[in-house]
Amino acid sequence: MKKIIQIAFILLICFSTQAQDKKAKSLLDEVTAKVKSYNNIVIDFKYSLNNSKENINQDSKGNVTLKGNQYVLNFMGMTKIFDGKKTYTIVPEDEEINISTVDENDDSAITPSKMLTFFNSGYKYSMNILQNVRGRKIQYIKLIPTNPKDQRKEILLGIDVQTKHIYNLIETGKKGTKTTLTVNSFKTNQPLSKNQFTFVASKYPNYYINKLD
Repeated sequence: MKKIIQIAFILLICFSTQAQDKKAKSLLDEVTAKVKSYNNIVIDFKYSLNNSKENINQDSKGNVTLKGNQYVLNFMGMTKIFDGKKTYTIVPEDEEINISTVDENDDSAITPSKMLTFFNSGYKYSMNILQNVRGRKIQYIKLIPTNPKDQRKEILLGIDVQTKHIYNLIETGKKGTKTTLTVNSFKTNQPLSKNQFTFVASKYPNYYINKLD
């Protein structure tokens, strides 16, 4: 009788986990559909890096403009432009510009254009806690990388239940490093310049241009 109860309990846990996974998958699908429905997205964000063992505690702010697979990212004093074919990394401190070709079909290439839908492959996921953040209901989904070589232990993805927008992303590394990206503002369908994603070399007359490929 005890063995039957144990088996029933295990089955109950399995069914409960599958139900949670379906809920998580459904919510992630809603986030993906919402992102793809916009013509463009403009995000201001805060990025924090913490490692108590190494006594590291860093905060940075940035912003990114996204349209399709094109983007302009301003972060840590640098500007990165991707026009759909090439990436231009502009470093004012060094007066240097690095130009490289990016294969957007390469799953290992992490780009801002993938940041809002990265979770669609390579992870196991389950529903986590629901928090109230300044009047907003944030549902967290736990993502576990399926690649054993991945240096990330887990990712908590916070999703605004009402808007289906990503609120924050908390990434914990296997060596204890924790990075948190928090969205401060999320604007959509903004009026953009026709040259928003075009690199104009004449704007940087004294810069050294380094073609990496």
